[in-house]
Amino acid sequence: MSAATAPPAYWEDACKHLAKRDRVMRKLIPQCGPSHLRARGDAFTTLARSIVGQQISVKAAQTVWERFVAVVPGGAMHLRPASVLKLQMPEMREAGLSARKVEYLNDLALHFAAGSVHEQQWAEMDDEAVIDELVAIRGIGRWTAEMFLMFHLLRPNVLPLDDAGLIKGISVNYFSGEPVSRAEAREMGEAWAPFRSVATWYIWRSLEPLPVDY
Repeated sequence: MSAATAPPAYWEDACKHLAKRDRVMRKLIPQCGPSHLRARGDAFTTLARSIVGQQISVKAAQTVWERFVAVVPGGAMHLRPASVLKLQMPEMREAGLSARKVEYLNDLALHFAAGSVHEQQWAEMDDEAVIDELVAIRGIGRWTAEMFLMFHLLRPNVLPLDDAGLIKGISVNYFSGEPVSRAEAREMGEAWAPFRSVATWYIWRSLEPLPVDY
């Protein structure tokens, strides 16, 4: 199994821990098969994709993304901060990006080009420190930063309380479909620690069988 497809090192232990402590996880984990969190792409590309995909459907986001990387010299394989900064507003707009998303992508590229995000140190930084760096970039809020922690840095203990799917999944699986407050979701997450990312993944899978990638 290649590094790209192998599960995170903590995955097996997390599944055992959750199944032992939580009756819902004990049911969900075997149902979902061998899928797991996986990283896709470099940090800059991952964050750029998250900006492009904001507030539009997954299908529309993929279309706009393909048009956007097509205007980058060299295409997706050469998507770098410097290459984005060389693009002109009209050609980015013609790819289907709003003026605001163009501004966000340029701000992201500026942060990476200037070294104001400490990408090489992220592995040693705690979750909140990484979130603080990312939300300083225009167009990146806490939810996007948490998705980045989960899907790029593969952090094991993220609980994205702003995620509608997580809240819905907790409601369906634990409260018979009754509305769930943020406080109730946070309390549920405490029971999943230190593997809240893994539990969140299985909650998502209970609603949508296909694996989620960001």
